[in-house]
Amino acid sequence: MKSDPRVFDEQQFLAAEHQVERESAALKKELRLGDLVGIQIVNIVGLFWVGTAGKLGSSHVMFWLPAVLLFYVPSGIVVAHLAKEMPLEGGLYQWAKLRFNPLIGFLVAVDLWLYNLFVICKTGLVVADNAGYAVGGASWISSSKLAIVAIGAVAICGLMLLAWRGLSLGKWVNNFGGFAIVFLFVAMIAVALPRWFHGTSAVAPIAFTFPAVSLLNLNLLGKMGFGALGGFDGVAIFAGECRSGDPATPIRRSVWLAAPLISLMFIAGTASVLTFVRPESIDLVAPMTQVLKLGAPGLVTASALLLIFSLLTQNALSFSAMIRLPMVAGWDHLLPSWFSRLDPRYRTPVGSLLFAGVVGVVISILANVGAGNQEAFQLLDNAGGILYAFVYLVMFVIPLTARGEKPSWPVSAAALSGFLMTLLYVVLSVFPIIDVQNPWVFTTKLLIVVAGLQSAGAAYYWRAMRAGATVDASPDIV
Repeated sequence: MKSDPRVFDEQQFLAAEHQVERESAALKKELRLGDLVGIQIVNIVGLFWVGTAGKLGSSHVMFWLPAVLLFYVPSGIVVAHLAKEMPLEGGLYQWAKLRFNPLIGFLVAVDLWLYNLFVICKTGLVVADNAGYAVGGASWISSSKLAIVAIGAVAICGLMLLAWRGLSLGKWVNNFGGFAIVFLFVAMIAVALPRWFHGTSAVAPIAFTFPAVSLLNLNLLGKMGFGALGGFDGVAIFAGECRSGDPATPIRRSVWLAAPLISLMFIAGTASVLTFVRPESIDLVAPMTQVLKLGAPGLVTASALLLIFSLLTQNALSFSAMIRLPMVAGWDHLLPSWFSRLDPRYRTPVGSLLFAGVVGVVISILANVGAGNQEAFQLLDNAGGILYAFVYLVMFVIPLTARGEKPSWPVSAAALSGFLMTLLYVVLSVFPIIDVQNPWVFTTKLLIVVAGLQSAGAAYYWRAMRAGATVDASPDIV
């Protein structure tokens, strides 16, 4: 008599889960609920989106609310569901590997790694652009390639040292970065409220008027959905480093604690920008510092320094997440074993750390050698956003079609909404409708870069499998 294949599938799935848990046992358990909330804030809250949204004028709230309802809340529901089902170190890599197959899991890890790499490589540019606000007479830094390269290299070395020390120190940096971001938003809102209440705003801070349905507005909705509000998946990467015996519980709680706070910060922050600045005059590079300069000049230097620190903490979190992806892929023998080798004292993946740091420094230098390289770097940066969106498409498909999934109808509805919003972002990013001189040339280059990176990842995977790699996962895989 044949055995039930569903029982075999479940046994294989549980065996693969237990293997990840055994590997995770060597990691230090540092994260509590408050640390996870801090990670959510640092990972999601982009400090420039209030300026971008402010360009929409008073109707920005009618973009933020649909973005929150159609993408942000659904992504939180799906992450909470998957974290409950599979609370494993590596997050989305493990979810895709176990529910689909190791090839998709590996490509998810590659896409996440590349996306975080491109974030890290912009460190020098971001710090240099904000230095003019922080230090008087330092505006020359933003136009000096040597200064940008030096700042980027020093910053990446600092991120490497912090990552080497592990989350015992990194969690405090993340927490302080989260508090700094909240403080910047609170300070900006505080200086704007008196002007708002006295009716002396530059424009109406909020207007509940429906914008026209157009490709431009759909483009903005996609960007303010996935672009501004993506990032809930980040906390799940560290599931194996939670202090709780059941990491799914604090991860789910961190999602629901962070979601309303972050939504309020974005909406109130955008309204505060419009209280002081008309849409056409908003500084997209440093909108928060611009508001504080107009509303509280004495806070400008301190706020600019705090802003730079907040940006560095965001990059530190990206670097920490980035180095854990090769580590978990190494557990499955898809990468050389030194990617998973842990420092004997701090239990951090030192091999993965060194590789990421060296690659980051090299690309940062190449991106600033000449104008042509700058253009190439911008293309890679755009491709990185699309690769990250691919990761989210996979995440939303898991509750809808993956084997072994039995989600409730609210989870399925949330996954469908999140998938469509992410797909909207991808389509309108691949086929741009604004700010591109030759859309078809841009689209062709972007598709070649994205397809090339995916093909390279798949080719490496097949090479590793031919070399004898074995991956513990469900039985429908190669």
